Amino acid sequence: MPQEHYFSSKPADPASLRTVSVKLAGRDVEVRTAGGVFSPDHVDVGTRVLFEEVPSPPSTGHLLDLGAGWGPIALTLGLESPDATVWAVDVNERALDLVRRNARSLGVRNVSAALPDDVPEEVRFATIWSNPPIRIGKAELHALLRRWLPRLDDDATAWLVVQKNLGADSLARWIAEEFGEGWRVERAGSSKGFRVLAVGRERGLLSPG
Repeated sequence: MPQEHYFSSKPADPASLRTVSVKLAGRDVEVRTAGGVFSPDHVDVGTRVLFEEVPSPPSTGHLLDLGAGWGPIALTLGLESPDATVWAVDVNERALDLVRRNARSLGVRNVSAALPDDVPEEVRFATIWSNPPIRIGKAELHALLRRWLPRLDDDATAWLVVQKNLGADSLARWIAEEFGEGWRVERAGSSKGFRVLAVGRERGLLSPG
């Protein structure tokens, strides 16, 4: 399967931009997308499941959308938590360009679209919401999670949505084994062929409900 949508390095040519109507944070909005990013024509099913299953994000602090694409998660976090700082992180420059365009057009001023190395090392996150790029392969995915999950605040939770038939349960087992004592991973929800995993330190992990 082509992997361009994860690794494209160039912003979209203006002629290739398209306008899509979507619902974010309970609002009907129009966003700009383009080829070469994940799910350019709609909010994908996994992300919709994530929105349905997670509690409201923290109102302040640093919030992370890991693997932002054109920005549905980051924009939702920005709209729901206007006093927080939202980091939309992706390796795809085209995706980051789209996040910036969409944040401007929606008047969302608290979203910073950034390459991984551009997020200051001292930043810690009050939550992570992610539809992680499973198709990059296990080694790359595991490296991604090793890098970012430890940057959660002590009392924070990461919410990951993963398709069941693409290894949601095996990923949960790997996280539990990799991070070990002091960490928990729970199945927080399951819908439409996806699992939502809640990951955090023992003293901070919160499950919905």
